[in-house]
Amino acid sequence: MSERNYISDPVARGSVTARNGFKNEDDIVLKFNNWQIDIDSQTWLEIMGYVIKEIEKVEAIKIHGFKTDVQVQILVYMKKAISAENISIKLVSNPQGFNQVDKRWVDKYVEMWDIPSNVSSLLKLFTGETPPINSNLRDNRRMFLNEMEIQSRELIINFFTNNKILIVSDVLKGRDKFPAGWVLVALNTEDKTSWVLKSINYAMNVFGNGPVLITRQGSLKIGQITMQRKGGDGGRSSANMLQFKINPVLLFGSY
Repeated sequence: MSERNYISDPVARGSVTARNGFKNEDDIVLKFNNWQIDIDSQTWLEIMGYVIKEIEKVEAIKIHGFKTDVQVQILVYMKKAISAENISIKLVSNPQGFNQVDKRWVDKYVEMWDIPSNVSSLLKLFTGETPPINSNLRDNRRMFLNEMEIQSRELIINFFTNNKILIVSDVLKGRDKFPAGWVLVALNTEDKTSWVLKSINYAMNVFGNGPVLITRQGSLKIGQITMQRKGGDGGRSSANMLQFKINPVLLFGSY
């Protein structure tokens, strides 16, 4: 199948092997801004529902501090309005790797999701923001979820199960002024780069698929999203933040 065939049926295909690797968001911006000669960006535009021959202008810019990494503005012939497509970019080199999609202090999530005090107290024990008083723990700085009492585990599982749709949406899409509408994953391996572009609703269905459960490692799985203590940071207090991670390569479907 030729590269032009990929453009002829982009939605059915969904992912292809790119000619060149994507090192960062700047490469994605450059490809969109060279849309008239760049086959990948033409395919992306068609996946997003645009007819290439009807496009007059495309301008891509980087966005900082939001779920959206790149915003693409499209002007269609004979139309005065400019469409804007917000894309979350995930650049990965390991098919089994994980990508952080959200991290905050527990109190910030309390504000966002109206987490009750008994659950937020448990989450702070989990992250180490509140030091545990128990002994014989794997890590004396914090408690893993599977080290907590059964009733405590049930409180956490029930809260995240009952609020699963909201939580999946917030950690993947966001609800600020630049919510992501698309997810573009580029898998850079030694010999090639493959990419997949999916709508945010499709991505939320993929990563939200599955029950809420406590893992053998003592973290929480919300479908395909892992919630854990941030850790690292050279021992600074920010290690006690809560973070959510995904394996972006799941969007390819074949991994």
